[in-house]
Amino acid sequence: MKRFTIVMAALAMMMSTAAFAEDGAAIYKTKCAMCHGATGEGKMAPALKGKANVADVILKGGLTKAPHKAPIAGVTADQAKAIATFLK
Repeated sequence: MKRFTIVMAALAMMMSTAAFAEDGAAIYKTKCAMCHGATGEGKMAPALKGKANVADVILKGGLTKAPHKAPIAGVTADQAKAIATFLK
């Protein structure tokens, strides 16, 4: 019984992680891809793929060029983390 519980907990964690990453992809495609490219490779805006501070920039702003001097409107902390996870 104990093994069954451990296996179920592990499966639940794996499924939630996959859903989290998929959610980040969907949010990224809606809010970011038009300027940063489909996978964060850069398009009209700088590349994001592999950057360590993506969630911080989304939540706090901080880029020196518009439009991201300020936080990205309508994106929650969980969504910002999901986007950053997708881009890794």
